[in-house]
Amino acid sequence: MRILFMGTPDIAAESLAALIEAGHEICAVFTRRDKPVGRKQILTEPPVKQLARQHGIPVYQPRTLRDGASDDLIRGLAPQIIVVVAYGCIIPPQLLHAAPYGCINLHVSLLPKYRGSAPIQWAVLNGDVQTGVSIMQLDEGLDTGDVLMVEPVEIGPEETSGQLFDRVSAVGAKTLVTALEKLQAGQLVPAPQDGAQATLAPPLNKEMARFDFTEDAVHIHNWVRGMNPWPMAWFMQDGKRIKVQACRTAENPGGAAPGTVLALKPLTIAAGNGAVELLTVTPEGGKPMEGTAWAAGRRMKAGDTL
Repeated sequence: MRILFMGTPDIAAESLAALIEAGHEICAVFTRRDKPVGRKQILTEPPVKQLARQHGIPVYQPRTLRDGASDDLIRGLAPQIIVVVAYGCIIPPQLLHAAPYGCINLHVSLLPKYRGSAPIQWAVLNGDVQTGVSIMQLDEGLDTGDVLMVEPVEIGPEETSGQLFDRVSAVGAKTLVTALEKLQAGQLVPAPQDGAQATLAPPLNKEMARFDFTEDAVHIHNWVRGMNPWPMAWFMQDGKRIKVQACRTAENPGGAAPGTVLALKPLTIAAGNGAVELLTVTPEGGKPMEGTAWAAGRRMKAGDTL
């Protein structure tokens, strides 16, 4: 098919690569503008732009599509379909039907669950055992369009959002290619979403990453997994933020009060229900280290309270 592709980050680049490999004609790519990255704020091209340039595909980077300035260009490109994967810009109503097959979107959840910008993270934060990808027809709502195809993905009990995202990205790219084949062959039947079952997946921020040891151990474990790799779950100790990259749930057989140090190897802290082993932590201003090493540096002992 002749495809106009709209996307920006790594997950979009993986989907674009799959479409190219499948032999589709990518007439152009729309992506977000280059932005400063890292401590040195080096102006960096989005992954989709980098890939498109490697394949000689025309790249456009409008600030917005809402002003209509790109409408004639898009119609002039004459795509059969517009494919959107984590573009980062709203597709305005006048472009939803600018191609014969309309606009389709790859969303990384089993819609209508987790509409919004952080579906993978919220699936892990909530302790779900399954997520997946949905190929949907874009409409004017937020992830509300008819679903064309879904592919479930199991979530490992120790899996972080970052690890899951990598797996789901690969599944999504393959599913997108299959969906386009079936769509062109007339083998897909759009299924309306049940809005009553919808849940939202709002963006994460650093403040919501905080936890404390009065919370359930399973909740803390899911919070640590879900906030990894960004913004990283954290708790306060002596006025400093201590980030936690990895933890495990444990038992609290004596029913010690939340925050009590139960053991040092591994560093085990009583929670509101159960306990957590802090496997990898990063002290404020420091580097990642084993929880045991952090406790040793602070001369902690069993019975102390965080």
